[in-house]
Amino acid sequence: MLKQRILTAVILIPVALYAVFLLPLWGFSLFIQAVLMLGAWEWAPLMGLTKIRSRIAYTATIGVIIGALSLAVPFDHLWQAGTLNDVIYTTIAAGGVWWVCALALVVNYPSSRRMWSRTRSIVGLFGMLIFIPTWAALVTVRSINIDVQPYFGGWVVLFILLLVWAADVGAYFAGVRYGRNKMMPSVSPGKTMEGLCGGVTLAFIVMMVVSHWTQIPADQFTGYYLTGLFTVVASVFGDLNESMFKRSAGVKDSGSILPGHGGILDRIDSLTAAVPVFTLAYLEFLR
Repeated sequence: MLKQRILTAVILIPVALYAVFLLPLWGFSLFIQAVLMLGAWEWAPLMGLTKIRSRIAYTATIGVIIGALSLAVPFDHLWQAGTLNDVIYTTIAAGGVWWVCALALVVNYPSSRRMWSRTRSIVGLFGMLIFIPTWAALVTVRSINIDVQPYFGGWVVLFILLLVWAADVGAYFAGVRYGRNKMMPSVSPGKTMEGLCGGVTLAFIVMMVVSHWTQIPADQFTGYYLTGLFTVVASVFGDLNESMFKRSAGVKDSGSILPGHGGILDRIDSLTAAVPVFTLAYLEFLR
């Protein structure tokens, strides 16, 4: 299993880097839209949609909404005088509010299951609040300073990816080696407090290395590390959130498209929480 995970990662990482750095902003947007639509395809069964036609309809709905946002807010109008477009900001903020609610649902699971498990439309709405703000946040981050520093936003996206990967890798190895105390056994029995500490520690090491390499100004240290911490914590609960819905639906993996990793949703669950939270924190503390 570990060999499969590594081999799949070796293939996926260059693809992700190509999309982040070499695609134009509109191409990056389409790439992210396609990935999120695959995630929506895998989310549909978690809300009880098992028929192909129903899954296609839900996936298409996500794609249409993202496409409508792309048309409503052209890429050259994302930023006006250094201020993010109100429609895009509101979309990302809706994602931030959702993740606060998701945190409450995860912490109170399985009691919270009574609020949503019997209503497909609610779980479908949750999916929209996951996928659409993620698209808006990624396009926003990729477009930061794009007119004067075309690759700056790409490096910021890479920084988010590194934080999420570090949290995941650190949690995995620390959990395997030292894991004793279960974090939320009713949601994800394999996750431990020791793993959480290992993930946060490795992510902070990444932050320190990036801070030293990019020479973050001293007066931005607080905002920089708070943004990183919020991002890492959000990534953990993004993973737990998907685990909660999979457990409720009685499935182990969201799909099988990625050998050793499960489905697309299994790979982007942490990112869907991390990116909107990072973007909101960046706009608050660092912009």
